[in-house]
Amino acid sequence: MVFAYHVILSTYGFWLPNDPRGSWSDFVRSWELRRWGPATKVHTRHSVAAQQHDVRKRFVAKEALLHKPVRFTGPQARTVGQAFSRIASSSGYKIHACAVLPDHLHLVIGRHSYAVEQIVRRLKQAATRALVEEGLWSSSVVPSPWARGLWKVYLNSAVAVQQAVEYVEQNPIRAGFKAQKWVFVTPYLG
Repeated sequence: MVFAYHVILSTYGFWLPNDPRGSWSDFVRSWELRRWGPATKVHTRHSVAAQQHDVRKRFVAKEALLHKPVRFTGPQARTVGQAFSRIASSSGYKIHACAVLPDHLHLVIGRHSYAVEQIVRRLKQAATRALVEEGLWSSSVVPSPWARGLWKVYLNSAVAVQQAVEYVEQNPIRAGFKAQKWVFVTPYLG
């Protein structure tokens, strides 16, 4: 039984389909990016972010993107969180942890009657709309700040949910930022 989901949302350009550490992509859509190698399909649900790789090659490949990779500023990250708060409240989503980093986000989302993919789609839409309304995003930069899809892990026990919550809460600190406290986060009570 699924209790919750650990979800990672990437901004445009954060994780390439041919990232040397692996990806879930089956192919590389961009011919300019394809010259840096084929898709590096992996089947693991464990993070490969810390694996050794040629960092320089990864950054050079990002230069082949049609647009610059998206990196949220502090005000943009705050607006994303505020939009998540509004949509979570109005839709009854239970978000047990949230970390908004410059180029990706971690969420622990409680099980809901909607599929997690639909929840994520609504969160992304609300955040993008809020960024545009606040004058913090223009589609002339990149059509959407988000990469397609999401990365998700099914959390099948109370222990797994609590571990994911702790991981998400520690993520900004490990990245050199302050801990984040979001008003819409509902503590997981098991």
